[in-house]
Amino acid sequence: LGVDRRMKTSMEHLSSGEKIVRAADSPAQLMISEQMRAQIASVVQAIDNAHTGVSMVQTTEAALDEVNRLLVDVRQRAIHAANEGANDPNMLEADQFEVKNSLESIDRIAQFAQFGKRKLLDGSNGVNGLAAGKGLVFIKATPDTRPSPAQGYDVRVRQASTRASFTTEPIARETIDQGLTLSFEENGRVTSLQSKAGEDIDVLLRKVQNAFTLDGLELEASKTADDRLVITHHKYGSSESFTIVADLPNVVSQAANTPVVVNNGFDVAGTINGQLAKGKGRILTAAGETDADGLQVLYTGPTPADAMLPVGSVKVNQGSLAFQIGPNAGQKVSVALNSVNTRTVALNVPNPSGFKNLAEIDVRTPQGAEDTMRLVDKAIDDITVVRGELGAIQ
Repeated sequence: LGVDRRMKTSMEHLSSGEKIVRAADSPAQLMISEQMRAQIASVVQAIDNAHTGVSMVQTTEAALDEVNRLLVDVRQRAIHAANEGANDPNMLEADQFEVKNSLESIDRIAQFAQFGKRKLLDGSNGVNGLAAGKGLVFIKATPDTRPSPAQGYDVRVRQASTRASFTTEPIARETIDQGLTLSFEENGRVTSLQSKAGEDIDVLLRKVQNAFTLDGLELEASKTADDRLVITHHKYGSSESFTIVADLPNVVSQAANTPVVVNNGFDVAGTINGQLAKGKGRILTAAGETDADGLQVLYTGPTPADAMLPVGSVKVNQGSLAFQIGPNAGQKVSVALNSVNTRTVALNVPNPSGFKNLAEIDVRTPQGAEDTMRLVDKAIDDITVVRGELGAIQ
């Protein structure tokens, strides 16, 4: 019997090619063997998962590449429409018709691009948010942002963002008649202008604003009731500044030709979900080991009278794609594919025409053509960022 048993065991080992067939062969080695078997099978499956994920990512990237191409076409039409000196109404209508066709093509891609039966770019695979509160706007979130509770993440603000601003001394008619020269520098761009005898503060104000426009300085000018010029940066936050110089005393400073650097803007400061958030300009970003990590909101309201009370809340829905690419728990990579529908692209872009999103652009006026460029540039930047993330995943 002993010989038969040993013969049977040997035949099992030979036929299976395995050293450990049953637990009795070696309990300790059995544990190691089964763990290795599970790990090997998991690695094989993880590789298959990765290949499937790469195929989905490549399909998505191809669709986004087509969206980028259409956006370039729209920008080209906007450049043509902005050539107002040579255009006539029929040409502008043709430009707008081509823009409309390109936007409709983008919407079709958003609606129909899919991998198998899964829609890719309709927003169902992204991170969506809804802000409730005056002056509070949801910007974006990341795959690391967790879904909010039913009441949303509360947002509190202790300091609203402000812009760098400078007010001159009152500028008398005698000062203007002397030929006052004002010089400005903003982000490496420089402009200068000089007043002439007989002009008044209103003429000087127009000269200043025209100089900003012609030389591309992101500044704006206004005046007070007592004839002071007020120079304000377009952008909010502490990182935006400018320099002003006057060649006569008691206009900008007590001494003539003394540069004054103006950097008195503030970034928004506050909390998201009870945790200190990072402020830049008017944007608050939740950071650190919190459920709201990566959530960005825009706050355009004033500094609250009571910083202890929330200015609003943000509801976050998480639909990011997660790919299991490793053999163990937690070895995943996630990517958010937000909607590329023209009603959800190029949001919150300041523009004189009041276009709220890409679907509203109209190139039939010179201002509309210029503002179309601004929105298209924002859309191209946003989509290119997503394509870069997809490329990193591949």
